[in-house]
Amino acid sequence: MSLLFGTMVAVSCTSSFDEVNKDPDNPLASEVPSTNILAYCERYATDNMFDEWFDLNESCGFSGQISKWMYTQEGYYNFRPTVNSTSWLVCDRANGNLKDIIDKEDPESNMWAVATIFQCQIWQIKTDRWGNIPYWTTTTGTSLKNEAYQLENGITTPAYDKQSDIYPDLLTRLEKAVSILRSGKANDQIGMGDGLLDGNINAWIKYGNALRLRIAARLANIAPDLAKKTIETVAADIANLPTSNDDNIFYNWNAEYPEPWADYYNTRKNEYGASELMVNTLQDVLKDPRLAVYATPTRADGKSYVGYPVGTKATASVQNYSQIGNRFQNRTGVTGFSPWLRSCEVYFQLAYAASKGWNVGISQQEAYTKAVTLSLEENDIDQDAINTYIASAAVKNATVDNIFTQWWISLYKNGQEAWSVYRMAPTDTYLFKNNKIAVNSYYPDHNCPPLCYGYPDTERNLNPVNCKAESAAEVDYFWGKKMWWDTREGLK
Repeated sequence: MSLLFGTMVAVSCTSSFDEVNKDPDNPLASEVPSTNILAYCERYATDNMFDEWFDLNESCGFSGQISKWMYTQEGYYNFRPTVNSTSWLVCDRANGNLKDIIDKEDPESNMWAVATIFQCQIWQIKTDRWGNIPYWTTTTGTSLKNEAYQLENGITTPAYDKQSDIYPDLLTRLEKAVSILRSGKANDQIGMGDGLLDGNINAWIKYGNALRLRIAARLANIAPDLAKKTIETVAADIANLPTSNDDNIFYNWNAEYPEPWADYYNTRKNEYGASELMVNTLQDVLKDPRLAVYATPTRADGKSYVGYPVGTKATASVQNYSQIGNRFQNRTGVTGFSPWLRSCEVYFQLAYAASKGWNVGISQQEAYTKAVTLSLEENDIDQDAINTYIASAAVKNATVDNIFTQWWISLYKNGQEAWSVYRMAPTDTYLFKNNKIAVNSYYPDHNCPPLCYGYPDTERNLNPVNCKAESAAEVDYFWGKKMWWDTREGLK
């Protein structure tokens, strides 16, 4: 009997060996519904790319919008290499999981298109943060090396692709994804996992087109033919762009999943405040009604607005300076939003394109006025105040200088994008002239905030040959190098 029992156990274990060796807490991507993976990617990416490390500590400071009151090292560019490595990993983890969706879904399906659009968003941020990077695409017949996420093919040290190749490919991929969604041929549902846009196909079409505009605007001075063609094509289909604040691409948080800035505030109430540049621009230069939304009166007198300089080494006397406004950093709870893309950006990009004489179906002045109006409305400014502000001498004219100033203001709480718009701004604009290098910078020989991040230590250690070829062009470890699309002169 014992021999028979042993035989039966052996046979049973052998026949179900694969099942026994499965980790129920780590299922294969093929076993997980794509909507679940999408849910993870959206929440994970938003939680980590709009938090205190990826956003508040550094890129919000580089853009000149937020200053640090305590633990001020990042403010003057004494950053933590481990955070740089983690930020790189965040992008890779999100995009690697989105690749799982793209790999297993029908390339003519809605889910494939949505995953492609969101992956292109992450790629855009990653290349704008580090420049040339290992990249992965579904496009064939390009000069891209396409070696990222190829471990199953034996590629452990992926080659870097040039930003000059990545950007055009992102436009190609987004155009294809949008065309799939617009065709109406796919009948698959995105599902409950879409916490960003609730499975709304029209909203995803608008998101994809708006990303095409954002990317093309970056290329306006370096690849003008491609930029012009893309912007004119997308602008001609204005109904499929975000054109009102109802179309804003915001991830909304709740008590179960707290908004990152508000959640951090609850443990570090005196670490960040509105910058001196932001407060002075709104208060003194423009008399901007968004001041009371973007910042709080000082606790010292309850009525004055005072910004703190970016990069001050000393800990601030916090009662004398303005905190970040409650709409952007909820000080009474943990709800709030993370802004992936705003509708006002669409009109700033159209105004910028119109300034170059491109045909975008709207005049430079009309697009600019619409963009400023949308930003004011987003911040609940009443109509009378909007009318007065737009008619004011400092605001009313749609000069390139004013376009960039207002564009930058509108991007509050999206430090990465605000930093990129600053890097796009011509050197004769208010924004470029006033977003100066941090006051106590460790790098006094530089004349502007960082050009991009230096490559993280993980890449230097694990992908040394390929990374060394790229990092050789860095000005120094932290200052990085100019973006391919950054055509400003005289920077150091």
